[in-house]
Amino acid sequence: MILAGGLGTRISEETHLKPKPMIEIGGKPILWHILKMYSHHGINDFIICCGYKGYVVKEYFANYFLHMSDVTFDLKNNLMEVHERHSEPWRVTLVDTGEHTATGGRLKRIAKFLNAGEPFCFTYGDGVSNVDISSLISFHRNSGKLATVTAVQPPGRYGALEIGESGVTEFIEKPQGDGGWINGGFFVLQPDVLQYVADDSTMWEREPLTALADSGQLAAYQHRGFWQAMDTLRDKIHLESLWENGAAPWKAWP
Repeated sequence: MILAGGLGTRISEETHLKPKPMIEIGGKPILWHILKMYSHHGINDFIICCGYKGYVVKEYFANYFLHMSDVTFDLKNNLMEVHERHSEPWRVTLVDTGEHTATGGRLKRIAKFLNAGEPFCFTYGDGVSNVDISSLISFHRNSGKLATVTAVQPPGRYGALEIGESGVTEFIEKPQGDGGWINGGFFVLQPDVLQYVADDSTMWEREPLTALADSGQLAAYQHRGFWQAMDTLRDKIHLESLWENGAAPWKAWP
């Protein structure tokens, strides 16, 4: 399950035209990159929670096969001939979960699409990582808990200075942060977590996660590798640069 319904106000340069997960990195929406990450680990059945400008997401997948194939259009006879197909083995369910629904509320709205007792992956539609999703799922199963969150340590935003008596002794460009762990998304959840979500106004990151932690039902999978959320235009440009230079750590697929 992927959240794709937020407004993305901090990157409004792009989101006034499209939902945040449809902002492109290397000519493909960041949502496509996330699906490719999961698909690399054998996960090909997706539920996408739409909201703000959800029709853009629906139109993208409605035309996906056409965009990924070589075709000839015979306009005179109203025919289309497909020559080469380059589509993925994905099954994508697009659900309108409301334009103003909070993250927990979106999760609750897709309950009918879940299999009872079967864990499922859940993440945000604006972040990429080289997290080993197969290991993450195994970790969750072995934990015996209702929920597992991927914990990450984001890099510092600015260069750091080490200053001695005679001046600057060391400069580190974008060092690791303060060593604290944060919510990196890439959850694995049991369907029973829905009992912690009250209604559409519930933020997943507040009452549900707090209650799960307090009851000892939240495990943390510590990921020390690459992780990047696309919160701002600066983040988007950074991810674009990594992709264009062939240095995108999240690209594990061929």
